[in-house]
Amino acid sequence: MTSNGQNPPKKILLTGPTGFIGKRLLYRLDELGWQVRCLVRRSETLHLPIPLRHTPEIVHADLLDPGSLPAALDGMDAAYYLVHSMGGRNIRQTLAFEQKDREAAQNFLTAADQAGLSRIIYLGGLGDINDNLSHHLASRQEVGRILQSGRVQTTVLRAAVIVGAGGAAFEIVRYLVERLPVMVCPKWVYTLSQPIAIENVLDYLAGCLDTPATIGRSLDIGGPQILSYADLMRMYAKVRGLRRTIVGAPLIPAKLSAYWVNLITPVPAGVVLPLAEGLRNKAICRENAIREMIPLRLVSMEQAICNALSEEAEGPGKLLSQQACFLPGDLK
Repeated sequence: MTSNGQNPPKKILLTGPTGFIGKRLLYRLDELGWQVRCLVRRSETLHLPIPLRHTPEIVHADLLDPGSLPAALDGMDAAYYLVHSMGGRNIRQTLAFEQKDREAAQNFLTAADQAGLSRIIYLGGLGDINDNLSHHLASRQEVGRILQSGRVQTTVLRAAVIVGAGGAAFEIVRYLVERLPVMVCPKWVYTLSQPIAIENVLDYLAGCLDTPATIGRSLDIGGPQILSYADLMRMYAKVRGLRRTIVGAPLIPAKLSAYWVNLITPVPAGVVLPLAEGLRNKAICRENAIREMIPLRLVSMEQAICNALSEEAEGPGKLLSQQACFLPGDLK
């Protein structure tokens, strides 16, 4: 029994275990003693730099292949859906993602309904469909609606920028600030959002499992500060003791800025573009109900940056990850 007096799910299916969020969540679930099955495509390898307490079960399946899913879901009580196409290696691949996301979500929901899964927990993006969302954020919203349209009770957590080592948002900030004393930036770096530390994202994702009040809900998650991307860059510079100047250039198109960022950083232009387009939309929590359901200490962005820098520097704790689920082999 949990502290809430409920019998928790015993067997958890984790999709996206090679990703920035998924790999970290695997470690968190392992620490908490859950029995985890990882859904991995045959073209992927689940590399674990730090040994787990319990060896996870690995099942090979593809969300774009409906016939491979029943075996993956068999015997599972709940599932995390952490699959989305943040972007491909190039912009052409990125622009092809919406139908793939839609098809993958529908395939998973159909298989989950047939398997009698009790819960799905999905991490989506902040933003309202009436806000003229970018293609990427609109697709994240659509995936959430699909997953909540079946018999399975689906919890949707909606986040803005997630700050952590290896994540696209942090790596863009890190490389730009480290390499450029003067940064001429497009207008999207000034859009306000409510970024959240990766540690708190994991707290909420794991906490949903034994918090019945979250079942079937759509809940916004955000950190304690409302900031722009430019603010994050200034914070990074301050933490590192660097003198940096940011100059606004509002006429730079999102696609051109994606190529510019790709020249300075190792983050592919196909990953930068949806991030840049998404930042044209203000992403601030419209409600904070989850803070009462799952009380925790929210990490400040200064501390989140320090934590990420420590993880980058300290070696064995570093969890490298792929930045996209639908990479070149899938988008043609």
